Amino acid sequence: MSSAISDPSPFIVDQNTRAAQEPGLADPQDQQDADRGFIAALEPGIVHDADGKVVWDNDSYGFLTGTCPSSVHPSLWRQSGLNIRQGLYEVTPGIYQVRGLDLSQMTIVEGDTGVIVIDPLVSAETAAAGLALYRQHRGDKPVTGLIFTHSHVDHFGGALGVIGVDEVTERKVPVIAPSGFLEHAVAENVYAGTAMARRAAYMYGAVLPRGPKGQVGSGLGQTASIGTVTLIDPNLDVTHTGQEETVDGVRITFQITPGTEAPSEMNFYFPDHRALCMAENATHTLHNLLTLRGALVRDPHVWSQYLTESINMFGRDSDVVFASHHWPTWGTDRLVEYMSIQRDLYAYLHDQTLRRLNQGYVGSEIAEMIELPPAVAGNYSTHGYYGSVSHNVKAIYQRYMGWYDGNPAHLWEHPPVEQAVRMVDFMGGPEAVVAKAEAAYDQNDYRWVAQVLNYVIFADPSNEAAKALQASTFEQLGFGSENATWRNVYLMAAYELRNGNVGTPTATSSPTMLAALSVEQVFDALSLRLDGVKAWNEKAISDWHFTDLERTHRLELRNGVLIHYDLPEAGGLPDPEVTFTLTRATLIGVLLAGQDIQEALKSGALQVEGDAQSFLKLTALFDEPDPNFAIVTP
Repeated sequence: MSSAISDPSPFIVDQNTRAAQEPGLADPQDQQDADRGFIAALEPGIVHDADGKVVWDNDSYGFLTGTCPSSVHPSLWRQSGLNIRQGLYEVTPGIYQVRGLDLSQMTIVEGDTGVIVIDPLVSAETAAAGLALYRQHRGDKPVTGLIFTHSHVDHFGGALGVIGVDEVTERKVPVIAPSGFLEHAVAENVYAGTAMARRAAYMYGAVLPRGPKGQVGSGLGQTASIGTVTLIDPNLDVTHTGQEETVDGVRITFQITPGTEAPSEMNFYFPDHRALCMAENATHTLHNLLTLRGALVRDPHVWSQYLTESINMFGRDSDVVFASHHWPTWGTDRLVEYMSIQRDLYAYLHDQTLRRLNQGYVGSEIAEMIELPPAVAGNYSTHGYYGSVSHNVKAIYQRYMGWYDGNPAHLWEHPPVEQAVRMVDFMGGPEAVVAKAEAAYDQNDYRWVAQVLNYVIFADPSNEAAKALQASTFEQLGFGSENATWRNVYLMAAYELRNGNVGTPTATSSPTMLAALSVEQVFDALSLRLDGVKAWNEKAISDWHFTDLERTHRLELRNGVLIHYDLPEAGGLPDPEVTFTLTRATLIGVLLAGQDIQEALKSGALQVEGDAQSFLKLTALFDEPDPNFAIVTP
């Protein structure tokens, strides 16, 4: 099959030409806001790691300064052009942002003796480059506080690029995060991390060439850097709304917002600056209620309620609102309206989905029915560059009703391959299906072509004609999409059909991420790798005594399940077959990080009393996740 990318079809060219006539595209306000406060750019806009590998290249998006081509939706071209603005910006006196050096933005607040860093990007290398850019223009000030707004990696991954763990300890630097941050930060990246990372390769288009027929951004930012992901444990939890802290002379009032854009998240207000940080709860796009990479379904109802609370608590006393993505909004009236539109967006999607749900419509039907109110749809901060009305409505349906739509015909369908074989046979065989798909392609019915060709490919993955036509179909769907993540997903699918499986280009976890796991989370992660069928008839009991935690945790294998719990003081349990004595770090090393158990035994880091083989023989019952599983082929 040819690896050449298709040209946009006349249908897509016409669609994008008409979209370019939208009057809002010419409104200069967002461009003015995105440029306001500019101080200096990083020159060149490229960041390397210690080995010289490029981990961030904003300059590769220079083509976005040109005229929008027919292969990109003009609204997405506009959004990406705003996102590539790069450098150090003043938000308001004493508050600065480093933008365009990663998927997220890093905010720096000047205190009495140093600076407070908010959300240090994805990678240590990009965070270090951003802080160096600030220091070049504002002075070499120490980091006197670190704040993580929420539990997603683009808001804490660069922590060690701005301050070291020893420095935090020695200088007693506050590391502030919302309650539950650490648990959710590591759980998301460890429990389902492999599958999420593989799908994220599609969502962000990590290996796509950057250009008019390739990756032009991800709507929320351009893409994620590929440097070293790190984590520093918080030492100050924000547990309730209204909590006030003073860090290096800077007063901060917090609002916790769990269950919004992340399970652990918070907004906060700087009263002396009249500045409000909205974390990722109000950005210049419709956000995801369920990301295409996978996650827990978010709650738009509570999201909208927290936005109302933010407006009432802080909005009318603010001169500027900023987030950890995109650009700020200035002026009290403007920012209150901006936050209100964002609030109305999530509330409307929630309420109207539930209204239709209770009339008997299913998620895929409701997704085609809902139109946003004119005042909401006409505001570009609500456009689906990252999330979309379509997949967010389906997420709301899933949150309330689950995967089953109530039709018994869908209750026990065949899995994809078996279904595809039967479907293709019913439709007259693969040659007939491909011929009919070609006719539908010529009629610009790309959604239907993608569906029927998927049956052929899953029934016969060697069918080159089907894969070539499917690749072209996905490219047309991508070229016509206003949503950056949809574009990336479609173009990545086409790329793999033409070039083969690219696997997962980014690591699913890092040493500092693993190091943050609790004892319970380590054993939870281990249990997810147990081959239940192989373990049906196996039984084992082991105790794990942690010298650094002064606790003993029991691990039981029975009925294909690993059960674990702290030993109760009352006793009365059967004796273990073996007791291991170790630290939490050693547990993480030998069970999850690849440390050799025999070496740990020899060094004394792991001590054994009893029959060690009773546990070691169980290693044959565990398997490894596959970061390279197929997506568009069986």
